[in-house]
Amino acid sequence: MPSTTNVLDEARQLVQNRLAELDDERKRLERALAELGGKATRRAPGRPRGSSNKKASASTSTPRRRKRRGGTRADQAVNLIVGEPGISASDVAKQMKIKPNYLYRVLGDLEKEGRVKKDGRQYYPAG
Repeated sequence: MPSTTNVLDEARQLVQNRLAELDDERKRLERALAELGGKATRRAPGRPRGSSNKKASASTSTPRRRKRRGGTRADQAVNLIVGEPGISASDVAKQMKIKPNYLYRVLGDLEKEGRVKKDGRQYYPAG
């Protein structure tokens, strides 16, 4: 007569093998469903919980941005340069109460756009 542990081990192994077969079949069916345009029952690998492919509702689709008061930093800088031609970037930054290293980037973009001209350390309105 076979021992009880061998019978249990064999039964456990049979159940595990069958579960593996069923799991493979489930995965194939989910892939087929996804290719047909249906919704798969599981999230895709690497996607965090709660994320999905579906679109958000209209109320949460795009958060409303506030309109900036007084225009953008670039517009503010141009207005200061027009009002005071020959002003340096550090003086513009002080008047705008922002860090000069940020303003240098803004002024570089303004210079590329042709809105201001740089002569040495001074900035002048273009045109």
